[in-house]
Amino acid sequence: MRDFMTSHFMTSLAAYRDRRMIRILLLGAMSGFPWVLIGSSLSLWLNEDGLSRSAIGWAGLIFSIYAINFFWAPLIDRIRIPGLARKIGQRKAWILCFQIVILLALLAWSLLRPAEDIWLVMAIGLVIATASASQDITIDALRIEQIDASEKSAMAAGAAIHVTGWWSGYKIGGIIALFSADFLQNAGFENYWQLTFIGLGGLVVLANIGLLFIPEASANARIEAQNKAEADIVKKLGTNNYFARFIGFLGSTVWGPLASFFRQNGVAIGLGILSFVLLFKIGEAFMGKMSLIFYSEIGFSKSDIALYSKGLGWITTVAFTLLGGFFAIRSGAVRALFIAGIAMAATNVMFSVLAWTGKSEWVFALAVLLDDIAAAFATVAFVTFISLLVDRTYTATQYALLASIGTIGRTTLAASSGAMVDGLGGDWGLFFVITALMVIPSLCLLWLLRHKIQLNGG
Repeated sequence: MRDFMTSHFMTSLAAYRDRRMIRILLLGAMSGFPWVLIGSSLSLWLNEDGLSRSAIGWAGLIFSIYAINFFWAPLIDRIRIPGLARKIGQRKAWILCFQIVILLALLAWSLLRPAEDIWLVMAIGLVIATASASQDITIDALRIEQIDASEKSAMAAGAAIHVTGWWSGYKIGGIIALFSADFLQNAGFENYWQLTFIGLGGLVVLANIGLLFIPEASANARIEAQNKAEADIVKKLGTNNYFARFIGFLGSTVWGPLASFFRQNGVAIGLGILSFVLLFKIGEAFMGKMSLIFYSEIGFSKSDIALYSKGLGWITTVAFTLLGGFFAIRSGAVRALFIAGIAMAATNVMFSVLAWTGKSEWVFALAVLLDDIAAAFATVAFVTFISLLVDRTYTATQYALLASIGTIGRTTLAASSGAMVDGLGGDWGLFFVITALMVIPSLCLLWLLRHKIQLNGG
């Protein structure tokens, strides 16, 4: 038994030592960084310019774009950018284009003030969100395609590394943004957020230099399968004119991924999986949407938030994401999701304790620590789960569909979080208890589906 456990541990460890994990780490960081801009930075920027909690919460509706990116995912999955795709690869060509859009939007933000140009600020925020949600389509596809479909352990390790990269981009980006804004504000610059955005643009440039060194697998097999599906539709139409070819392209591009998903799982189980994905992280999203406002209201400075929520949070998230990957490799994604869901609910209650006790650095640190541990386990299990569900012929589209449905709960529904706090009369303690209870429906669904879900790679 001891030899078996040692062998299993070494197999799991070997998955992390794979050089492909460095590439996946960078892709994760590129995916997480924009959330700093339209999440943490934008929320505090609006708050410090005098907007209300409810207004800031509703401003979070720009995240809704992540919930609908599957609508154009089939086109990104299928269309190759002329010239650029041939030089650097289809996936990287799309990512590079969207990164340039994010960089230009940051430079535009540096010229504005929310109090005077709120609608323009939000419009540019929507541009950033759209570019970020669109690049995630190809980042996730490129990340999954770094690993063969049969390498289940490597897929779990890759999911853990991707989540580590995402949180590194989000947390380290947040540290840089908050410390920069705090430093510039204390130095007497009135446009401290605008100057911060210019500095953050430099991180975008550095990330894209690294992107160019990531190899991209040949798309020939995927293109051949997609073309065959298109040809089959045209053949069934009994004609080969322009209209028939257009219907064939549209059908294979849009309907093909959906048909493949429900063919693998069945309609009832497929709908059950989609419902679970929708509900699993709603409670975490409601809490996360208002967390920075909560920290600020009970008396923590931007530097305090950067140190505890971003700095300490990043260290614990990275460590426990990697441990979560070990756990997902050994126990399976479904069991890991059960444990992570229970942990998420329990740790949300810690923020109720902080609300009831008032400003306390050690309670704050403990709450952030436990929350990030739970979030790390939950995210790596969730990413592993949906990564193993996708058909490699439609990697980008199917992953985008599953991720988008999960994002609906984390963005669109959670946009009412500020209104909920106001409706509770500012009772933060009760608010966090409610968010803890939100995970229960998803765990009930997972229990019913646990023996019926078909995961690829084993």
